[in-house]
Amino acid sequence: MTIAVLDRAKQRWDKLGAGIYAAVLSIVVLAASGLVGLLFHLPWLFPSLGPTVMLFFESPEQKASRPVNTLVGHGVGLAAGALCLYALGLQQQPSAAVGGLTPLHVLSGVLSVGLTTFVLTWLGLPHPPAGATTLIVSLGILSSPVQLLSMAGAIVLVTVLGWGLNALLGTRPAGRT
Repeated sequence: MTIAVLDRAKQRWDKLGAGIYAAVLSIVVLAASGLVGLLFHLPWLFPSLGPTVMLFFESPEQKASRPVNTLVGHGVGLAAGALCLYALGLQQQPSAAVGGLTPLHVLSGVLSVGLTTFVLTWLGLPHPPAGATTLIVSLGILSSPVQLLSMAGAIVLVTVLGWGLNALLGTRPAGRT
């Protein structure tokens, strides 16, 4: 059996090696997502992808790092954010970042995080970065159907690349023996 690249890096350089592994792979995965965004002129790079890749490469043994947790977590976050944004009639309003935080934005944001947390806890599929995804949507930062589909595509791409690179390099994510 070969020793995983991450394990070798830790053996040779301790925390520095683990940091290099996580940093390089985070850059590769986010650059790929950003490149797709540039090609399609759509937001394939957004804030909640940062903590997602950090989980993949800094803490691959955590349950929250599993692909199913990532996909379901961000999917629930997207849906909860859109539900709250549209239910409160904010989809045509300026985002909280552009027009300023309003009481309805606060309500949309807190309800979407509460709903996301409830569903993911109930399902036993934690993925904390999904809390950022739901806020991005519920505060109207990315909210049009095209932007939501773009976010979903980026989440799938980042998950496939992150899981695939860890597997290719011999890192054993949570749930694998």
